[in-house]
Amino acid sequence: MNDHLTRLQAWVQAQQLDVAYISNYTNINYFTGFFSDPEERITGLFVFPDAEPLLFVPALSIEAVKKAGWPYAVAGYLDHEAPFTLIADAIKQRVAQPLKWGIEKDDLSVFKFEAIRQQFPQATFAADASRFIEGLQLIKTPAEIAAMEEAGRQADRAFAAGFAALKAGITEQEVVAEIEYAMMKEGVMHMSFDTIVQAGEDAADPHGGPEQVAIKPGELVLFDLGTNNHGYMSDATRTVAFGQGVSAKAQELHKVCLEAQLTAQAAVRPGMRAEELDKIARDIIDRAGYGEYFNHRLGHSIGMSTHEFPSIMAGNQMALQPGMCFSIEPGIYVPGVAGVRIEDCVHVTETGCEPFTHTPKAYTVID
Repeated sequence: MNDHLTRLQAWVQAQQLDVAYISNYTNINYFTGFFSDPEERITGLFVFPDAEPLLFVPALSIEAVKKAGWPYAVAGYLDHEAPFTLIADAIKQRVAQPLKWGIEKDDLSVFKFEAIRQQFPQATFAADASRFIEGLQLIKTPAEIAAMEEAGRQADRAFAAGFAALKAGITEQEVVAEIEYAMMKEGVMHMSFDTIVQAGEDAADPHGGPEQVAIKPGELVLFDLGTNNHGYMSDATRTVAFGQGVSAKAQELHKVCLEAQLTAQAAVRPGMRAEELDKIARDIIDRAGYGEYFNHRLGHSIGMSTHEFPSIMAGNQMALQPGMCFSIEPGIYVPGVAGVRIEDCVHVTETGCEPFTHTPKAYTVID
């Protein structure tokens, strides 16, 4: 077994469970190397204390499982078949009476939970695999960090494509199309999330997205993007000036945000609390008078998902440790003026941190 799966089986043993049901398809990838969003179909990984694990997938995915290198049992079902009846039959071949279950309480839908409970009415589901998996994914291995470094290099190339696409009259959505087309041409077929390009006042909506509106000279343009490198994600944000004439106010927002991001990134040390890092960036923005416009946490952890546990935010007293990977992304969003966000994801080292992306963050004018 790979190390992730071995540790999951050890947890099943330590919890004295009969079986653990992993339902989140990203976590299934983490443990098996097989990735597929099953949509309305059923995919599940079943791990036992003293038997080989079982991967259950739609029949149309069985060959893909084998191609992914999964060396253990795989079972499938056809669309007209009852998947949970087949799952129950397969489990009973390994455990006659599986009474104690571990489940992902953050993920398992009511429908799936009730289907399992119907098959095993005497079962209990006290053990929460979600909390265990959070802890397991907290510290990345050198191989995982290397995969994220490559994802970061891909993101840097995506920024370059986006900057090159800027021209008078091009829309936010068209710039997104240019970025994603450029990445696909080099073989990067999946971004880690929907690419964001927002110009001028549009960027003052921190949860907005690209629109079919033309980008005008004299506006700040916010790019938030990342790629999926064999299951490991990148995520970074840059805000640049398109042409001359950006207002002094918008330039000030960029200056303050940049100072907050650079200062926080330089301050990362093992042992410091997550809330301390958030406060470093937030204090700079507060002192500049824009505290009310920095309305989200400083960062989120990242790995096989773009948002993992824990958050870098006020109230989180968790100590940073080498191998943790998270974003540092202060933002200032002033309605009617502009929005600025600057972000690198980093991994904590023994003495500080190293970013995954290296596109310059200083105020840059693109003509």
